[in-house]
Amino acid sequence: MKRVFYFYVAMAVLAFAACKSSKTDPATGKRPVEYVNPFIGTDAHGHTFPGAAAPFGMVQLSPDTRTDSWDGCSGYHYSDSVILGFSHTHLSGTGCGDYGDLRFMPATGSLKLDAGEHEADGYKSTFRKENEKASAGYYSVVLDEYNTKVELTAGLRFGMQRYSFPQTNDAHVVFDLAHSIVTERILGLELNVEADNAISGMRRSGSWADDQYLYFYAEFSKPFRSWGCRTGNNVKTKSPVRGTDLVAYFNFDVSDGDPVIIKVGISAVDVEGAKNNLLSECPGFDFDAQVVKTEEMWNRELKRFEVTDDDEDAKTVFYTAYYHCLVSPNLYSDADGRFRNHALEIEESQSRRYTVFSLWDTFRALHPLYNIVQRERSLEIINTFLNNYQTGGLLPVWELAANETNCMIGYHAVPVIVDAWQNGIRDFDAELALEAMVASATRPHFGIDSYVKYGYIPAEAEGESVSKTLEYAYDDWCIAHFADMIGRQDVASEFYRRAQSYKNIFDGKTGFMRGRSNGGFVVPFDPTQVNFMLTEANTWQYNFFVPQDVNTHIELLGGERAFERKLDELFQGSSELTGRNQADITGLIGQYAHGNEPSHHMAQLYNFVGKPIKCQKIINTVMDGFYTNAPDGLIGNEDCGQMSAWYVMNALGFYPVTPGIGYYVIGAPQFSRIKMNLENGKTFEVVADNLTEENRFIKSVRLNGKRLERSYVFYDEIAEGGTLAFEMTSDRESTWGTEKEARPVARITENQIVRTPVIASESKTFYDNLAVTIEQAEGDRLSVVKNGDTLVSGLQTKLALVLDESASISAWGENAEGVKSQVVEAMFVKIPKGRKIALKNAYNDQYSAGGQIALIDRLRGGNNFRTGTWQGYYGVDLDATVDLGSVQNVHRVAGSFLQEERSWIFMPREVEFYSSTDNRNWTMVARVKNKVLPNAEGALTQELGFTRDMKTRYVRMVARNIGECPQWHVGAGCPAWIFCDEFIVE
Repeated sequence: MKRVFYFYVAMAVLAFAACKSSKTDPATGKRPVEYVNPFIGTDAHGHTFPGAAAPFGMVQLSPDTRTDSWDGCSGYHYSDSVILGFSHTHLSGTGCGDYGDLRFMPATGSLKLDAGEHEADGYKSTFRKENEKASAGYYSVVLDEYNTKVELTAGLRFGMQRYSFPQTNDAHVVFDLAHSIVTERILGLELNVEADNAISGMRRSGSWADDQYLYFYAEFSKPFRSWGCRTGNNVKTKSPVRGTDLVAYFNFDVSDGDPVIIKVGISAVDVEGAKNNLLSECPGFDFDAQVVKTEEMWNRELKRFEVTDDDEDAKTVFYTAYYHCLVSPNLYSDADGRFRNHALEIEESQSRRYTVFSLWDTFRALHPLYNIVQRERSLEIINTFLNNYQTGGLLPVWELAANETNCMIGYHAVPVIVDAWQNGIRDFDAELALEAMVASATRPHFGIDSYVKYGYIPAEAEGESVSKTLEYAYDDWCIAHFADMIGRQDVASEFYRRAQSYKNIFDGKTGFMRGRSNGGFVVPFDPTQVNFMLTEANTWQYNFFVPQDVNTHIELLGGERAFERKLDELFQGSSELTGRNQADITGLIGQYAHGNEPSHHMAQLYNFVGKPIKCQKIINTVMDGFYTNAPDGLIGNEDCGQMSAWYVMNALGFYPVTPGIGYYVIGAPQFSRIKMNLENGKTFEVVADNLTEENRFIKSVRLNGKRLERSYVFYDEIAEGGTLAFEMTSDRESTWGTEKEARPVARITENQIVRTPVIASESKTFYDNLAVTIEQAEGDRLSVVKNGDTLVSGLQTKLALVLDESASISAWGENAEGVKSQVVEAMFVKIPKGRKIALKNAYNDQYSAGGQIALIDRLRGGNNFRTGTWQGYYGVDLDATVDLGSVQNVHRVAGSFLQEERSWIFMPREVEFYSSTDNRNWTMVARVKNKVLPNAEGALTQELGFTRDMKTRYVRMVARNIGECPQWHVGAGCPAWIFCDEFIVE
């Protein structure tokens, strides 16, 4: 047996050597795979993992060092020194955590069946960084507690571990089915012992993915001496074992010094699928040969780029970035073609299926990159999208393990499909794709119904209203463009109109995209404020998201010079943020936030106004400061490849500002030479002549030897192969790309809309009277209806009113050609005189709910705090006193509160109520304890108060903030919120 083993090792080494000699960099002797550093992004907020995976593989076998924290979304953080075990599924760079399934841990000595994450004891172990190694497809570490070396590798659908124990007859392998890297609902666990070296079973759980199925089949390289499985308080030694809390152990005699190798196949379908996946891909136990095989899988993918440059660290950053681009999406169909669809039913397909689609992030650069260098894979992904629609009713938003999480916003599978079609990937059902796009864009959820009705999403109708309006508008342009390309003008016309909806939230007076409420713009307004109307951003970081209609946006801002000045303000202003804490906003250059995706296209916008030098300066700054060969070498969440795809695209010297439009805007190349080996057999080279530390700016460009004056390049020019040659200079006054005809254009010319009027007032409620103005933009004519009566019809552009009674107002605009805007609506409520409210602690401006009298305006908030109808208090008590105006009979007093722990909003610990007739002498009349648990999930509302007959004029309510978020919470140690609406005195 040993001679056979040595033979296979020798053959593997020879194969490795042959591969190395034929695919190396002539200058360094290194293959692309040798430049990968999986530790990049594992520190700070990168959220990557260092473990073993194959390109797009189903398995991500990696160490778990922490659970349930924002910086533990991948299960690992570089700062940790304790390993809890090694599990088979992980997410790369996300902002939410899940997976961490099927955790194994080798141990010696006394048997322990709890990880001991928060205790002094357990099967966990410390480790030292000097004993930890990682490369593409391989990871190893030495566990200090057990003097055991652990090595990991993985194939497409299986993981392989090698445990080199010290010589002992008391070695164990703990297999923890119950625990993962997140808090989750266990829906069912099963363990079967099929032989003295084989086990199988299933794990069904609910966390971010609400209902995840995972089956496994595992074999050990040597038989275990004995085994057991703890379920609850019992230990069973006969299988099958079923329950919701299974932790198994397998005992080995390793006194011969031989390692224990474990190989595990997984499947979302069934145990037979997992077994077939394992045995068809890994019939033996040759760990070293598998390392070589997986490494070569990575090398085949990575050598699609051949980078020539003297900067070895920069090449490591580049190849690791492309490596991270290929870690996910993950294969989700078995070797026999079966997979679990979005109805959680089993299907079979010859086309491979995938999961893990972080589309709010990845539509921007990752999928456009695939449409250049991973075209076959891109087609498979699109067919997966269409299957998602056929079995789940919609295109994916943020899909995970056959579950739609509906995390993030937009319907961004649309631009992925449209960019592919635009760039010649067309072997899919176009009519089905259009049907799926329209279905996703017309489902009346997430504010789409309001968006269609009003031409924007009112802040009171839906949270993140500004971001959703902007992103829906871009997605709608993609639908229109696709419908245009396949000859469906009926659909194109409707969606070109919808694609201009961004105009309805543009405020020409400030030059910003702003939230609108009750017909007007939300006040107060601070563009640096991170608030409920935006998605992980402030107004600055969304203000330039009009990729489908850049040139019209330039005109709205006052022309090219005004647009340039606005961009300058973005990049050159203060980096101070206001509003709520948002950990995703990192990598600030002025208000530009490279660590989060909405900003990613903004540097290239300078090219649209003939200032490419400013674009190049920003890109060079980002490249130098935010991407390094270090564990903290990513400035923000990797987000399933988007952060790295930005780097790869910009290292090539161009970027897709508008995926789906067919061209890329030129930025600043970062390497002397990059050759792309395309799937059509052609090569496209990007050459940067005279590139040095000083010469980072473009003097001239040639495409296949001919001067290229325009500052963009078409996909078709890349696909045809050839050379894009840059001549670099230190001259920041270079005139290349500055002429009008050289600039990229993105403009909607079809079906121009009329913008909706703006109804402005100080508040929605009033005591005596209220001034209201209705104004129509761009000189279009105005029509206004109050309480059903027409006040003005197409005769003027502005109307001023003074209301002395409650009123319902509707208004719309109309241009000279008779095109009408959508109707905007407002309601103003006159409330009875006599009551006043005094607040001891100030509410937070971003959650004002309408201002000083919001808590007594008799307008009640719903269960969504993001609509702005709740008043928020951050880190302080709510201390409010209502003056009834005179001594009155009162029989009921209460406060209405909301909790949403995932947003750091908690019920008050308790609420105290006081009564006074003179505002000096106070009597406590009630203390009401909160009964909602802090960890209760979802949006929860309750009234905390009392019923008692009393005579009083002043009523004081003190709602005690819990102080800081609990220790178990992602925001542990940070101030907690109280949300109230309203203060009820009856």
